Amino acid sequence: MSGVTGIWERLRRALTGGRRQPLDPGRTDLVVVVSSFEDAESCSGALERGAAAAPRWVDTDEAVLRHHLELPAEAVDRAVELAGQDGYTPAAPVRTPADGYTGLVLQRVQLLDAMHCAQEKSRMAGLAQRLGGTATGWDALQPDSAAD
Repeated sequence: MSGVTGIWERLRRALTGGRRQPLDPGRTDLVVVVSSFEDAESCSGALERGAAAAPRWVDTDEAVLRHHLELPAEAVDRAVELAGQDGYTPAAPVRTPADGYTGLVLQRVQLLDAMHCAQEKSRMAGLAQRLGGTATGWDALQPDSAAD
């Protein structure tokens, strides 16, 4: 069945001049294809793991990169504002865990590779730290490649 999908994908690209439609982060068929909530794990290691197991991360396709932050409640709006300058938007309703910190997930669509993932991971850790919180990890979503 994937051969038929491949034909339609090639035809669609030919008709659109090779341009793909940008990935819509609101799609309902997105699944987590890679994640890392361990500070010591490198982005390259996480991406290798994501490419090796189903659902697979596809390095040539855009992904919704999400960063999970824990912040003081009064810092959430500022975090959204600052991250918005780099194209990030809040991904889910803000939640308040028992420890008094507020959980915030920031997301943006991008092609994902180890270098850019590491840069963004570092950027989000710095943002969270400046605002009195912490970045707990990241994940990335793509349409389930096994469904093709």
